[in-house]
Amino acid sequence: MTNDGTKKKPFDLEERTGMFGEEVIVFAKKVPQSVITRPLISQLVEAATSVGANYCEADDAESKKDFIHKIGICKKEARETKHWLRMIAIAVPDLKEDASKLGSEAKELNLIFNAIIRSAKKK
Repeated sequence: MTNDGTKKKPFDLEERTGMFGEEVIVFAKKVPQSVITRPLISQLVEAATSVGANYCEADDAESKKDFIHKIGICKKEARETKHWLRMIAIAVPDLKEDASKLGSEAKELNLIFNAIIRSAKKK
């Protein structure tokens, strides 16, 4: 826990991206199913869980180019997750606060992956 009582985010990106996917799954289960929300839920879960899966692949990359490519996919999927959370917040206003918290984590992950790409390209 941090001083403000919030949970400290793990530094281990494999764990952090895994936890992010899990939190999105829990969130998605709260979304009432309708003609509008079903596709949004599906897209959200696919994008959010893909972040961690692609990070695991990047960790086992066969080359620097492969690593950068897979981290780039992580970055894109994190940004896409933020988009789907925004759409769900509009479709189900009662979930806006939860969606916003997850969106903040998606943005942080996107920024982390962007920094990793910049760093890897410099080496």
